[in-house]
Amino acid sequence: MKDPSAKHRFHELQEQLGYRFKDTSLLQQAFQHASYVNENVADKLEDNERLEFLGDAVLDLAISHLLMDRFPDADEGTLSRFRSMLVDEQGLCTVASRLSLGDYVLLGKGEEQTEGRKKPSILANTVEALLGAMYLDGGYESAFQVIQGIFSMPLERINTPEMVHDFKSRLQEFTQKMNRMMPRYRLVDEKGPPHDRRFVVEIAYNGRVLARGEGRSKKEAEQHAAREALLCLEADEKRS
Repeated sequence: MKDPSAKHRFHELQEQLGYRFKDTSLLQQAFQHASYVNENVADKLEDNERLEFLGDAVLDLAISHLLMDRFPDADEGTLSRFRSMLVDEQGLCTVASRLSLGDYVLLGKGEEQTEGRKKPSILANTVEALLGAMYLDGGYESAFQVIQGIFSMPLERINTPEMVHDFKSRLQEFTQKMNRMMPRYRLVDEKGPPHDRRFVVEIAYNGRVLARGEGRSKKEAEQHAAREALLCLEADEKRS
């Protein structure tokens, strides 16, 4: 929330979620960023980091369940890759934006001045904290039902041409911000019989091969390669 007086707006959020909290203090805690708690020591508040830890585990379990139901023939590697697509920072940030969670977050002055409520990391963590609070308030089944609802659109898009566009676009946006160089896609292998052809694509960027992806079509291979390349560059950025 932009200020504590906006508490009355929680009813709108609960309507969107399709879940009403029995213990609204848990709901409040889910939006209390550490920066806000640290600036309001006298209020003896608890930040949302423990709820975030719990919500991360609940989300992984629920999404794993949903993916197994949706893709009964997919192997472990494919299911893991799909899950990563849904619950990475960008995926969670998209969910947070759709629910306008940034409007509810309580931030310290420093984070507020640097537009903290728009930061992907804060928004993603808030989604997890909210799910952790929901799990404590209503149990796993309640949290599962909400997760099924708020992730229905991303689940529909998994393994579709639209998702291919998303990852290639996200990789391009990321590299443009770094140094305006474009990633290059190159088909490096085709294997298998004509009825079960597999394509292998690699991505080179700034003189370095970042990743390879394999798929039943060139687009699918590019999707997998772009996904791995994005993870690689994001990991490099965190280490720097």
